[in-house]
Amino acid sequence: MLQRRLLHSSRAVLGKTLTALTRVKHPEFKRNPAFAKIEEKDLSFFKSVLAPQNIIHDENPEDPSSSMMPYNTDWFNLYRGTSSLCLFPTSTEQVSQILKYCNQNQLAVVPQGGATGVSGGCNPVFDEIIVNTSKMNKIRHFDAVSGVAVVDCGVVLEGLDQYLEPKGYTVPLDLGAKGSCQIGGNVSTNAGGLRLIKFGNLHGNVLGLEVVLPDGTVLENLSTLRKDNSGYDLKQLFIGSEGTLGLITGISLLTPRRPKAVNVAMVALDSYEAVQEAFVMAKEDLSEILSAFEFWDHDSVGIVKQEMMQDTNYPIEGKHAFYALLETQGSRQEHDQEKLDDYLGRLLEKGVAVDGVMAQDAKQVNALWSWREKIPESISKSGTAMTYDVAMEVPLLYKLVEDAKAHFTQKNLLGPGKLYSNLLGFGHVGDGNLHIMANLDGFDLKGQDDMDEFIFDWTMRHKGSITAEHGVGVSKINYMTRAKTDVQLKLMKTLKKAIDPNGIMNPYKVIPEDK
Repeated sequence: MLQRRLLHSSRAVLGKTLTALTRVKHPEFKRNPAFAKIEEKDLSFFKSVLAPQNIIHDENPEDPSSSMMPYNTDWFNLYRGTSSLCLFPTSTEQVSQILKYCNQNQLAVVPQGGATGVSGGCNPVFDEIIVNTSKMNKIRHFDAVSGVAVVDCGVVLEGLDQYLEPKGYTVPLDLGAKGSCQIGGNVSTNAGGLRLIKFGNLHGNVLGLEVVLPDGTVLENLSTLRKDNSGYDLKQLFIGSEGTLGLITGISLLTPRRPKAVNVAMVALDSYEAVQEAFVMAKEDLSEILSAFEFWDHDSVGIVKQEMMQDTNYPIEGKHAFYALLETQGSRQEHDQEKLDDYLGRLLEKGVAVDGVMAQDAKQVNALWSWREKIPESISKSGTAMTYDVAMEVPLLYKLVEDAKAHFTQKNLLGPGKLYSNLLGFGHVGDGNLHIMANLDGFDLKGQDDMDEFIFDWTMRHKGSITAEHGVGVSKINYMTRAKTDVQLKLMKTLKKAIDPNGIMNPYKVIPEDK
């Protein structure tokens, strides 16, 4: 991987140090000279398509006070582009007109939803035009018999769940960013979330898509059928493609019935081997009602308590190496409660868990979940946080964390003398998805490079995936030649060239360019 230059920006926005431009951090990225730059005639066209309030244009996007700064910069403040134009279409027809014009005039485009991604995939690298979908937020149709919802791409995940609640349904994924992430972005990155163990991923829950192709053609494939075996399943191309093949404008989503009974418990365990045994026992004892099995280490508790929960007592007394949170969803509270009681009793009786607590009401359910959901935000508050979402065989998950801690402790980068390490391991045991977040002492771009190389190299050597649910974006593109075979990359490039011959859709992302 090419080394990034060790440059920082000292400017601040809203009290935060403004991250260096992505093109500075990644000097190996070169602006494609085939792409045109925005001219007055382009602005005139977009003004003929969109209402004035749906266009933001600023000729000085690098200025910290620029109106474009929120759209150029990611949530974790790790990526920043220099786009001068953000468009807010309100209909599929407007998206079609925008992409058709951009394709004809060689203007590069970045689709952007709630901008909650962590891999730089929804932010420009250079001056690409941002097409923000937040104003495409209508729920088009819901069938209370099949549970199929047809929605615009800009519908916020939590908003859809609130719409479904009185109808007795819920969304099949739950994310920490559910209050701001959008369905279109979830589909584009194939978001997994907290309850994949029960509901599966979006490849199975999305029944159809409406997609605007790079030339403005609308692929109308909003099927509401669960079974359709007539030819290629084209929607699967766009799920997880991160906007590199087209812009998703509509989604047909299968939604499950909202559970009548939800139970949550937290247990303390003294080894990662015990975490695995507790998970196996959960599958045995809870089977069809098990909806989530999350784990985190003690250092994660320390940083949440320091940054966000200073005045809140942790639910379990004493210090333990690991904690697991498990959730059940079912239709009969008494039945589910009995199964969970029996499971927890067996855990304690066998010595797998050393302590535990069960939520007694909805307030306590939310309180237990908050200790897991606040981990990413807490470490981000403590400094510049690097975040990773790798997948591998479950027995290996925490071995990576241990090896990373040993490696970076030896380099004196993990804050010796602190009550906790600022390299945290947590995630979804049920689907082999580990999240590692780190905030190195004296963070610089070389530290970021060193951490990237260690985490990704370790993962690939152990036959894992460098991304489980956050996407490739900018952050992992330089590792794709090692993560994928030549045959896989060739086929990906063939599809990209066939669908987007001018390469205008989210360039510099996902697929590495030929050297």
